[in-house]
Amino acid sequence: MNHLEQKVVLVLNRNWQAIHVKSPIEAFSMMASDAATALDIQGADSMVPVKWKDWIQLPVRESDQVIMTVRGPIRIPTVIVALKYAKVPKRRPRFSLKGIWERDGGRCQYTGKDLRPGEGNIDHVLPRSRGGKTDWENCVLSHKEVNSKKANLLPEEAGLRLIKKPTKPKEVPASENLKNQHDIRDWKPFLR
Repeated sequence: MNHLEQKVVLVLNRNWQAIHVKSPIEAFSMMASDAATALDIQGADSMVPVKWKDWIQLPVRESDQVIMTVRGPIRIPTVIVALKYAKVPKRRPRFSLKGIWERDGGRCQYTGKDLRPGEGNIDHVLPRSRGGKTDWENCVLSHKEVNSKKANLLPEEAGLRLIKKPTKPKEVPASENLKNQHDIRDWKPFLR
């Protein structure tokens, strides 16, 4: 994947709260249309909002990611501020094994045992072969051996009892789901 398409630019709302992650191409588009300004970050104490026309004039520092243009190199911002957006959107975690793992605290929902990575998988409380759906309300984290023994039985038919009924996770502020996957130093003041 081209580094211009990687999600490496943190987006803040106008109150400087983290709300999203964009690619450099998307960030440049927002800046060029005056929908956002980039932060020229010189450390935790110096964060200066810079408009597009001034951003393209900034000197490139040794630590900066750049894009080459016919005019010369232009810094890729690490953080931008959406000027007209004040909300903090809410999002629900994505349904996946990781999401189920986080919701269930890494604990088998039949035995209560804390699981190590690779020991658990998703169990359908009402098996799919009996019409069960693959969703938050029908799936739990289960130890692989327990899930295998349960097979296509209902928990009570397999002599199992759920510790807690599976539920859809609540929506949380988008910033709680943002991860600094690239370990970008400039993001640290804005993410928990």
